[in-house]
Amino acid sequence: MSPKRANSSKRKAEGSGDEAESSSQLQSKKAKLSSSSSDNTQPTNKVLPVNITFPPRIPGTLRLATWNVCGLAASQKKGFKHYVEAEDPDVLILTETKVNNEPVDPALKERFPYAYWTISGVKGYSGMAILSKRKPLSITKTLPGHPDPSITKGRIITLEFDTCYVIGTYVVNAGMGLKTLEAKKEWNAHFEAYIRDLDKKKPVIWVGDMNVAPTEMDLANAKKNWNKTPGYTEAETVAFKNILDPPSKNQKFVDIWRRLHPTDRHYTYFSYRFNCRMKGIGWRLDMFVLSERIVERVKMCEIRSEIYGASDHCPVVMEFEGTL
Repeated sequence: MSPKRANSSKRKAEGSGDEAESSSQLQSKKAKLSSSSSDNTQPTNKVLPVNITFPPRIPGTLRLATWNVCGLAASQKKGFKHYVEAEDPDVLILTETKVNNEPVDPALKERFPYAYWTISGVKGYSGMAILSKRKPLSITKTLPGHPDPSITKGRIITLEFDTCYVIGTYVVNAGMGLKTLEAKKEWNAHFEAYIRDLDKKKPVIWVGDMNVAPTEMDLANAKKNWNKTPGYTEAETVAFKNILDPPSKNQKFVDIWRRLHPTDRHYTYFSYRFNCRMKGIGWRLDMFVLSERIVERVKMCEIRSEIYGASDHCPVVMEFEGTL
């Protein structure tokens, strides 16, 4: 599950009256997202726009997208396919799928011939998938070295391609009252060792719901949440920072959206509760993190801010020059 926030605790108030919008209001919406923005406001729509369009992809690039769908079955009822059709990514990383079996969806299969799912051992919990138009060289669904496979099951998939690795994660949550913070610390320790081991072989694209707001710019109420709320504790932010900018001589990684938008306070998650979307109370939890040596291949990275309502998270998209 995504973090339960101290001041905007997360759980799905689906179909509540204050989230409904008239058909006339919906008809007036159209998702047209610019390639960059310094505006710190984000849309406040609570359902998907009726018409979804995006700028054409930059020539010579592949498009990768990540989306915490907060339950694939629920998202499919609220317009999931319309976003996928409009975005048409080459690789789609889905987190918090909550599926109990690999879905049978002919439309997805036709679009993405290579589909890899990892399903939690707990029914209706966590889960993720990587759907790809490109065939990987290898697939791994474990976090090597982690002593408890039940914790990592449904949370990580690694695809190896010719030029890089793509690691999709739905990172462990520190839990209400930080009750699972120790489990999060254990995950972080093993994950850092894993990503560094892969990076020695090929560059890495790490993508998904990281369940951490890296800095005070990445959540709306930083002071109120500091060391009280899962996703924004010293232990979690330091662990993330140590991957990006290690104290040792290890290779650096780059949070590419933040690199391209150094002053923006845009978020990828808004709780369905407490009117958070309308108030702009959110967290930036969904990211692309890349080995520093391939950052120049990134030509665009954006939060699809108007794609809200099929999930309480917005997708993030990146265009990457060349082949994987």
